[in-house]
Amino acid sequence: MTAQRHGGCLCGQVRYSVTGDPLRVGLCHCTDCRRSSGSAFTFYAIWPRAAFSGGGRTSSHKGRDFCPACGSRLYSLTDTEAEIMLGTLDEAPTDQVPQYELWTPRREPWLHALPGAEQFPGDR
Repeated sequence: MTAQRHGGCLCGQVRYSVTGDPLRVGLCHCTDCRRSSGSAFTFYAIWPRAAFSGGGRTSSHKGRDFCPACGSRLYSLTDTEAEIMLGTLDEAPTDQVPQYELWTPRREPWLHALPGAEQFPGDR
């Protein structure tokens, strides 16, 4: 049976689902991710675009879709991939484990490298 995961924004006006396992899972410490998330890093996974379906009105800034009502950053869609912010999944904690970290020179000094995750000083 193929796994299906569901998620959405804080206010519930935007919902989405992804089917199957992600292609990859990562953490990013870049300035854009820090600012758009309001946190020290983002935790996300990439699915094939065909595995994604969504409903509800979103707004977009620099390819990042968010709910215009509550501001939750949800996903980024391209023709081939769907990048999902894993904190927006309904199930917590998630079973997804980061395989890599990006922009590690920007990682907060009190955060240690994630054991077993490949480390990149910039993009992959």
